[in-house]
Amino acid sequence: MATTVSVSGGSSSESALIFMGTGCSSAIPYPRCLISPSHPPCHVCFQSLSLPPKRNPNYRCNASLLIDYCESDGNHRYILIDAGKTFRETVLRWFLHHHIPRIDSIVLTHEHADAVLGLDDVRSIQPVSPTNDIDPTPVYLTQHSMTSLETKLPYLVKKKLKEGQEIRRVAQFSWNIIAEDCNQPFFASGLKLTPLPVMHGEDYICLGFLFGDKSKVAYLSDVSRIPATTDYVISKSGAGQLDLLILDSLYKTGSNKFHLCLPQTLETVKMLCPKQALLIGMNHEFDHHQDNELLMEWSRREGILVQLAHDGLRVPINL
Repeated sequence: MATTVSVSGGSSSESALIFMGTGCSSAIPYPRCLISPSHPPCHVCFQSLSLPPKRNPNYRCNASLLIDYCESDGNHRYILIDAGKTFRETVLRWFLHHHIPRIDSIVLTHEHADAVLGLDDVRSIQPVSPTNDIDPTPVYLTQHSMTSLETKLPYLVKKKLKEGQEIRRVAQFSWNIIAEDCNQPFFASGLKLTPLPVMHGEDYICLGFLFGDKSKVAYLSDVSRIPATTDYVISKSGAGQLDLLILDSLYKTGSNKFHLCLPQTLETVKMLCPKQALLIGMNHEFDHHQDNELLMEWSRREGILVQLAHDGLRVPINL
């Protein structure tokens, strides 16, 4: 079954959420399943190449969300959450498909490869200037992520040239530090976002984000545990019910130190009690059609609609 979710009527003048990627860090298909297949071969990875990705929900790039934010004057702003290893691929596939003309700002959940290594490719959608004389794209990130990027991608951060160093065309960014604090919201391209600190392993804090005044949306892509302060902000029993929860679910069974897996994901959905939930970050254990049928049974039983998201999914929403 296809994923069909709407949090509004879906007119062209409304905002929308577009899922650039819904897979894990390795993305799907796994190369090893194709070059050194098991017996029997991995059904999901082989099936993910049997159809063009636009018609194949089992083909998954790194988790990333584009917020198409329609302001009160009708102008659209495009806010990207994370630009990982598969960013260029998602631009070619989904920006064209959904007629996305640009990125107005970028928000980073953390500094792991599947969230930041596509930043270099942002230059391919920025205006061309051999002297880098263009308006930089604002990036919002924590101080920890900023410090990491200064080491990982120093040429994107450092602006001052050494004596004799030639100008090379690179993506242009303005870096904006945000707090790991639910009580310190910020604005990206006119949209208010609230940081949602979560554990991504017990030694690492990752951010999710809460946004939307008319419809409340929480995005949690990399989470193993939700601290009590964040739980309160996004739970029905706390600050109020979410209209849509977008939540991590790495494995279909079992558990993981760094991510929620389906059993814990569904318990978290029950605990937070949103109106709807879409799952992301899936590995190759998940077959989109088969597992959405199972999730529909769970949804009918628990009274909360839960589905697997898929790359390219567009969800109309009033923000």
